[in-house]
Amino acid sequence: MVQSQGTRQRYDVAVIGAGVIGCATARRYAIAGARVLLLEKAADILDGASKGNSAILHTGFDAPPGSVEAACVAEGYREYLDIREKLGLPLLRTGALVIAWTDEQEAALPELIDQARANGVDDVQMLSRQETLSREPGLAPTLRASFRVPGESIIDPWSAPLAYLGQALAHGAELRRNSEVLGGRFDGEEWELRLAGESVRARLVINAAGLFADEVDLALIGTRDFTTRPRKGQFVVYDKPAAALASHILLPVPTKITKGVVVCPTAFGNLLVGPTAEDQTDRRTARLVPEALAALRRRGEEILPALKEHTVTAIYAGLRPATEFKDYCIRSHEGLNYVTIGGIRSTGLTSALGTASYVFGLTEAAGFGFDAPDEIAWPNVANISEAGERDWQRPGNGGVVCQCELVTRREIEAALEGPLGARSLAGLKRRTRVTMGRCQGFHCSARLAKMTRDVFDTPMAERLDHD
Repeated sequence: MVQSQGTRQRYDVAVIGAGVIGCATARRYAIAGARVLLLEKAADILDGASKGNSAILHTGFDAPPGSVEAACVAEGYREYLDIREKLGLPLLRTGALVIAWTDEQEAALPELIDQARANGVDDVQMLSRQETLSREPGLAPTLRASFRVPGESIIDPWSAPLAYLGQALAHGAELRRNSEVLGGRFDGEEWELRLAGESVRARLVINAAGLFADEVDLALIGTRDFTTRPRKGQFVVYDKPAAALASHILLPVPTKITKGVVVCPTAFGNLLVGPTAEDQTDRRTARLVPEALAALRRRGEEILPALKEHTVTAIYAGLRPATEFKDYCIRSHEGLNYVTIGGIRSTGLTSALGTASYVFGLTEAAGFGFDAPDEIAWPNVANISEAGERDWQRPGNGGVVCQCELVTRREIEAALEGPLGARSLAGLKRRTRVTMGRCQGFHCSARLAKMTRDVFDTPMAERLDHD
């Protein structure tokens, strides 16, 4: 049980930030027997960097060999495959093609294959131009060669962290939203973290604040080892018929700055093109730029010419917490009972479980231990991907509310309930796919506003009036 003294409540571990890294970290400590508090300043989880990504489960074939990132990605990949069925998480085993379009890119392929093998990814296969086209006949015939990475896969980017946090809550963890950490102090044994109107105490603090991790370090320990440099990625999502154009994840030869523009299927039955890589100073807003989106569409059509005949369903943008360093910035601060997790860029969805294990190892080496439960609970998350049966296919679902994405009344009501219930339309989207289809909520928003009127922190009607 959580101890309390006045308004000061005591935990073993306080995790700051409920993105995918924070959710996975809360899970890792909770299943080890720790009393965990997860603090999120937004109205819902996954509201920062974790809300926008390409949803690829990476093998880590192109990670810098010997880096912390490579180790975390490899372990995160392994653990996701190990636990996904127990949590009800989907996996689309598509494989990936790394495609060379120029002589220079073709010359770089052998080195990339060597890098993959150095990272333990031994099943990569070099393909000629004709062999590539035999696997993906829709590709532009101007390609030169490729290599295939069989283990690259597609997952649901939002159900995974929801499942991690759901398992943490099943083991006694607590989530507090709208709970920004305003300051804190360490007395040599415990941290006291100051929130609005109260404070909480924890033996160990883990900073997983994503885009704001360096600022949290400054506020709590008075120094920082890196500076977050937000990197914006814009995406274009094509309507479901376009998904038939590619069966693989189509990757470019990466540069030193970015993995480049990817074309890939999604777990929800669409085709995705993106991201861009645009550095900016604003940590809060990822603005869509028409010129950049038009360039993405052109690049997608250069890769898959038939995309010219398909319709764009949605556009979105996300921010990645890049830093001045190429590797992850993870540090256990000696004598402070404090760990920083920073610089988790585009591989964060894959590496989350591995990063949590890496951090757990650091604190275990520092003397933190907990009484593990006799049994581990494995609560299932609801499936919203096209990889399994959907709720609209089952009886008694209350009818379909969102016709474009076939989201039922029962799904929406379930997603609004409990300690992990959605508290915003964005949060409801990430739990159900509602309003993510062709009409972008035009036909179902009125019904949703009525269903969520007494649930959301800001009612939909007020939000729409403000917009």
